[in-house]
Amino acid sequence: MIEVTGLTKNYGKIRALDSLSVSIMKGEVFGLLGPNGAGKTTLIKVLTTLSRPDAGVCRLDGIDISGNPLEIKKRIGVVPQENNLDRELTAYENLLIYAMLHKVQGREEKIREALETVELWDRRDSVVEHFSGGMKRRLVLARALLGDPAALFLDEPSIGLDPQIRHHMWDAIRKISRGGRTVVITTHYIEEAEALCDRIGILSRGRLIALDTPFNLRAGMGEYVVEFVDEEERLIQKVCKSHDEALDRARQILSPVTIRRSNLEDVFIKLTGERIE
Repeated sequence: MIEVTGLTKNYGKIRALDSLSVSIMKGEVFGLLGPNGAGKTTLIKVLTTLSRPDAGVCRLDGIDISGNPLEIKKRIGVVPQENNLDRELTAYENLLIYAMLHKVQGREEKIREALETVELWDRRDSVVEHFSGGMKRRLVLARALLGDPAALFLDEPSIGLDPQIRHHMWDAIRKISRGGRTVVITTHYIEEAEALCDRIGILSRGRLIALDTPFNLRAGMGEYVVEFVDEEERLIQKVCKSHDEALDRARQILSPVTIRRSNLEDVFIKLTGERIE
């Protein structure tokens, strides 16, 4: 579905993407995980025709993205970080104007389908200014669906949302992925990546340093983590392959300890020495 080969992008002396190569399969939810400056947003910009690479090739359905931006735009939907909606219009009016500008065929039916998917059909005549943050994010997602895209790109889809509202957003994304669309998500939220993604690519300094399912990434590192604070008040984390190994380690530590299951942040820290913030 999406093929990225040797992708490099520079901003002056800063190399945002460094010879990155990755394949994203049709119908999967693919997550990009990493700290600020890892290259996630830059990759999304290249894949959605908003930025041209300095080297490398990106293809969607076999089409060169940089060489055929108009054709690519017909095949993708984008949910940016910001809620760039017209606050003075209703939810329906926001989607109607977008559909008219992009010459969406059967737009009335498509608008209804999109609003029903994100559970906003009953609020179609409400002015967006009065929407909560979560409702605005879902409306932006509905707008991205109007062109019936083969691939959907979501840049930090639940940024700024409280945990309960975030789960509503996840439900909408799951519903979309079940319809067979390829979904690419960038996120800082570990639980979001684990809850939604079939596979995850971990980026650091513009390079892909790990790629696998959430389960395999954790299992490859170790299933359990022993945590304790040392004499210098530093948080120490020891990764263990099994619960028995974690118990053995804990018995050797004089300080109070916590034993927990590993997560993707532990994987990231082990691979890069950085925390996701």
